[in-house]
Amino acid sequence: MSEKTNPRMLKVWREAHRACVRSNDPDLTSRQMSVLLSIYMTEPPHTVRALAADLNISKPVITRALDTMGRLGLVKRKKDPMDGRSVLVQRTVKGAVFLSELSDRIVSADKSVPPEPNK
Repeated sequence: MSEKTNPRMLKVWREAHRACVRSNDPDLTSRQMSVLLSIYMTEPPHTVRALAADLNISKPVITRALDTMGRLGLVKRKKDPMDGRSVLVQRTVKGAVFLSELSDRIVSADKSVPPEPNK
C-alpha cells in the first residue's frame, strides 16, 4: 500500500462490510449506495436529473438504482406536481432505518479496529 493509504480506515470499511453481508439487509451496489446516501444526506427535492448531475453518472444508471431501491422500499418516486415531466425521489422510513443500522455497523467497526501504531 502507498504511504497515503490509511490501512485502519480500510479495516474499518472491511469490518463494516462484513457486518452488512452477515445481516439480512439487502446488498446494494456501490452506485446504489451512493444514490441512497445522496438522497438521505442532502436536502430535497431530489430528481433523477439532479442525482445524475451530482454523482456524474447517467440518468439511466440512476433510474436502475431507483428501481431496485424502490422494490426494496428504501425510496419512493412520485410525479412532480409542478412539472409532470419530472419525477421526485422521496425518502422512506425503511430507507432511514436501513441507513441508521448501517451507521451503527460503521461505528461498531470503528470501535473494534485498533489504532495504527505511529511510525
